[in-house]
Formats: sequence, structure tokens, C-alpha cells
Amino acid sequence: MRASLVTGFDRPIEIRDLPIPELQPGQVLVRVEASGLCHTDIHAAHGDWPIKPTLPFTPGHEGVGVIERVGAAVTGRAVGERVAVPWLGYACGTCDYCLSGRETLCESQLNTGYSVNGCHAEYVAAYASHVVPVPPEVNSFDAAPLTCAGVTTYKAVKVSGLRPTERAAIFGIGGLGHLAQQYAQIFGADTIAVDVTDDKLHLARELGATHVVNAKTSDPVAAIRDLGGADVAVVLAADPRVLQQAHASLRRGGRLVLVSLPQDNVMPLPVFETVLGGISVIGSIVGTRADLAEVFRLHAAGRTTVKYETRDLEGINQAVEEILSGQIPARLVFAM
Repeated sequence: MRASLVTGFDRPIEIRDLPIPELQPGQVLVRVEASGLCHTDIHAAHGDWPIKPTLPFTPGHEGVGVIERVGAAVTGRAVGERVAVPWLGYACGTCDYCLSGRETLCESQLNTGYSVNGCHAEYVAAYASHVVPVPPEVNSFDAAPLTCAGVTTYKAVKVSGLRPTERAAIFGIGGLGHLAQQYAQIFGADTIAVDVTDDKLHLARELGATHVVNAKTSDPVAAIRDLGGADVAVVLAADPRVLQQAHASLRRGGRLVLVSLPQDNVMPLPVFETVLGGISVIGSIVGTRADLAEVFRLHAAGRTTVKYETRDLEGINQAVEEILSGQIPARLVFAM
């Protein structure tokens, strides 16, 4: 099968002809139709984070395709079923986190395209218990970004406690941000889109943003405070300055939701302002299988729009450069 392979953190990603994966008990073989390129895939390929993938490996955790084979001990999934293969490739199902609906915190979890081979390939072996059926109303190329960008931002909005008539500031309108904005609007909030490029702010307007702020040409903190401050700020940009701006834009009782992961792993936190303003700082990590099913149902009902462009897997290194340069307005999806 044709597959991408990371052989070194300082080397370009290679395209190889690899054997189709053998199935372990409990796994299914998925023929991938569409596979999104997430910034996390780039971090994985570059070895940016403290815990690095074991080389060599195949990245990709926004895979959507059809089950072609089921392994031993598989129940509940069938050949011919179209499913999504998300970041949460496996969780134990028995720890306190799993039993309390917080499976994304499971300490025994396996992550697709990081600790196990991923979806930037024609076939992927995935645990049957953790793939998520894709409704027939959702095409595979929409479903791929929803499998990570969608479920990640949906979960961030959920954990913020956002209420109707509140104001939500979305810092970073791109592959994740254009979806975060839509989920905040579904929750009944006015949205403030913050970015540094006019094209992305134009997209935010098209998707219903109440206000847009160009942080390159104006002070986003002052602009948001002039509107009365944000009740919720969701941070999807990895620049530490953006985290500080988001915190400073909140009104009293506001909630700062951290999603992006700055490479230096540091955020200066103003303690006086946090305590006296009753500010909450919340870390949000992807979403559960149930969250992803909800994301798919919302899209099937016509509540969300996914902006993406397609690429061929052979151009994966160029696609990585496009994302790093900020050229892409939303999401890239490999057509497999």
C-alpha cells in the first residue's frame, strides 16, 4: 500500500510502498478514502513535543474510510461500514477516567498517528471499539476534518460552559477556528473572530461572526474590551502572546480555554487579574467518541460548514509547508 513514513525528525516525510497492516484481535482494517492533515501531524513529524513518536511511523489521525476486514473478537462493526479513525485510537475502558466519560484522559490510551500508525496511508488498522461510524449524510472529505478539528473545538466550547447571549472570542480562525466559531454560534453566543489575515476574517464573516478583529493591525485586547469583554476565549493559535491577549480580553467571570500547544510550553499567567476577576483557565484535549458522534450529527443536520482543500499524498511535504506558512484558509485533506 502507499503510505507516508516519518524516518527522522529532521528529514522530509517519505512516501513508501508498505505492507497492508496485519490485524490484532479487536481491530478492523479500514481502506482510507480521505485523511486530514492536522498541525499535530507536523509536530509529530518534527518531534516537537517532549514525548516523541517511535520512529519510523505513519502520521495522520483524521482518517475516514470503509472497513474491509474485521479481526478476531470484533463486535459491533462490520465489513462495508464507513468509519472515522480519530486521535483517540484506544482507551482502556476500565479506569476512573474512562468510566466517568473522560476517556481522553485515560493514561493507557493509544493515539493514532503518534503511538500507533496513522491514516496518511491507503489502509490503517484501528481498534473497532474506537472507530466512529460516519452518517451517510456526511461525505468523507467533510468528515475527515471533523474527526479532529471538529471534535476538538466542539469539546472546547462544551467545557467552556458557554451560554446563549454570551460573547465568545475565537483566537485563530483556520482549520480549527472556523469550526470553533460555528459551534459557539450553535450554543447561542455572539462570536468575535480574531486573526492576523483578512482572508480568514472574511471567512469568519461568511460563517456568521458578530465581530472580527485583525490582531495585526489593531490591539485585540482593546477591541474586545470595547465590546464589553469576552465571556469565553478559545485559543487555537500557539503563539504565547496570543494566550496572554486572550486572557486579558476576558470580562470578570470569564473562561479561558487552552487548546493550542506552544512549543516552549510556557504561558505567563497574571495571578492578580485571574483571582480578582474570577477567571477560569481550562485545558481542553480533543473529544470522546460520543462527542464525535454529536459533531457528525450536527453536520448531517446542516448546522456546520467545513472549509478544506484536497491534496495528493505524494505532496505531503509541500502541504506541510503550506500549513506552516499560513497559506491555507482552513483545512487540507489528502484524497486517498
